[in-house]
Amino acid sequence: MKPDSAPNRNDPCWCGSGEKYKKCHLNYDIEEQLLNRNPQRPQPIPRTQEFLAGMRSSCDLAKATLTMVEQRLRPGVTTEEINRWVHEFTLDHGAIPATLNYHGYPKSCCTSLNEVVCHGIPSPEVVVKEGDLLNVDVTCILNGYFGDTNKSYLIGEVAPETARIAQVAKECLDLGIAAVRPYGHIGDIGFAIQNHAHAQGCSVVEQFVGHGIGKKFHEEPQVPHFGRSGSGTLILPGMFFTIEPMINLGRKAVKILGDNWTAVTVDGKLSAQYEHTLYVSETGVEVLTA
Repeated sequence: MKPDSAPNRNDPCWCGSGEKYKKCHLNYDIEEQLLNRNPQRPQPIPRTQEFLAGMRSSCDLAKATLTMVEQRLRPGVTTEEINRWVHEFTLDHGAIPATLNYHGYPKSCCTSLNEVVCHGIPSPEVVVKEGDLLNVDVTCILNGYFGDTNKSYLIGEVAPETARIAQVAKECLDLGIAAVRPYGHIGDIGFAIQNHAHAQGCSVVEQFVGHGIGKKFHEEPQVPHFGRSGSGTLILPGMFFTIEPMINLGRKAVKILGDNWTAVTVDGKLSAQYEHTLYVSETGVEVLTA
């Protein structure tokens, strides 16, 4: 937990990562101080029952897409085959794969294997093997509404560390969801995720965040998977957003490969991720992709 006064630059960071403050959250704290001098609070978001129904339908389809993938996954399939399954299933249900041609992304889903953190591009050259850790990320557009979810799969018999990072990532998502309260703060989510990951000896990727969603793929609010309780954007009824923590077995640092999409851990260690789309009401939170 962050202390009332900031650490010295060379002291261990308040977040518990084990890194020096200057190399971890110094810049984040400076930015937060600037924002707090001129806090921006979003206005209440009017939503219709039609909007909520549209989001529920799209998220139901995204969930069904992952269920279909899980039923077919086995050692020996290529990630290109998985992409074809997702593409055809989405079209067959009257929807459009949101990732296809999104800012130039060439496929209908993301398939991130082992040390790939996110945005892995399906390929006929990448074969899923026994013992692998594979994340499949799908987003569909159904009647103009976006549904977004992902899940990490253990392929056959896996090493204990592979099972552990997947379990910690799932626990982080569950704890992040549990921290969502109407009129709470976005920082509550990251605080819960970060504390659990660090307690388990794992790290939280900070380069990628959750996001608002609705009739756009990505919108406000941004949802960091680290932070301080009571900080950040106010969570208001009517919000739709994703929580999608990427949890690494080693360091939090990532790098982007030459395809300008695939993000991998710098140290080559495993990464796992789970994602749900949420709706915040006056009385609580509904997990639309569960």
